[in-house]
Amino acid sequence: MCPVPHDPADRLLTIPNALSVVRLLGVPLFLYLLLGPHADGWALVVLVAAGLSDWLDGKIARWLDQTSRLGVLLDPAADRLYILATLIAFVARDIVPLWVALVLVGRELVVGACLPVLRRLGYGPFEVHYLGKAATFNLLYAFPMLLLAQGSSTAAQVARPIAYGFMVWGVGLYLWSGALYVYQFVLASRRRPGVVAA
Repeated sequence: MCPVPHDPADRLLTIPNALSVVRLLGVPLFLYLLLGPHADGWALVVLVAAGLSDWLDGKIARWLDQTSRLGVLLDPAADRLYILATLIAFVARDIVPLWVALVLVGRELVVGACLPVLRRLGYGPFEVHYLGKAATFNLLYAFPMLLLAQGSSTAAQVARPIAYGFMVWGVGLYLWSGALYVYQFVLASRRRPGVVAA
C-alpha cells in the first residue's frame, strides 16, 4: 500500500510556529516586567521583540512554504494576548485610560460571540481582513511608543505624539474592522452556508 501523503498544512514543527510559541511565552514575562519591578526598558525590549517575531514568522512561513493550520491559529492568538496583556498593564499603570481597554476588549467579545453562531450555521471563521491587520499593526507600534513616552526626557516628549497617533488610528481601525465582521456575520446568517470572507 502507498503511504497516505502528509498534508503540509498539518505540520506542527515549523520555524514560524516555534516563533509564535516563543512570542506567547513572552506575554507573562512582559506583564511581570511592567507590573512587578516596573522594568520598563526590559518590557520595551520584550514588546519590540514580539513585534519583530510577528513580522518575521509570516515572512518565513511564506519564504519556506511553512504555512500551517496551527500557525494560522497561533499568530493571531499571540497578537491578541499581547494586546490584552498590554492593555491590562497600561491601565494598571495609568498609561492609557480604562475606556480604551474596554472599547478594544468589547470589540473582541462582540466578534468572538459571532463565531459559535457561524459554526452552528455551517460557516467557517472570519478570514483576517486587511483593516484588522492594519489595526493590529498600529496598536503593536503604539504600545512600545507609549511605554517610551513615559517620563520627561527628550525621547519621551518626541515619542508621545507619535504614540498617541498610532493609538488613535489603531483603536479606530480596530472598531471599523469589528463593524465589518459583524456586518458580514449578518449577511452570512441570511445566505447559504460557506466560507465567510471578511
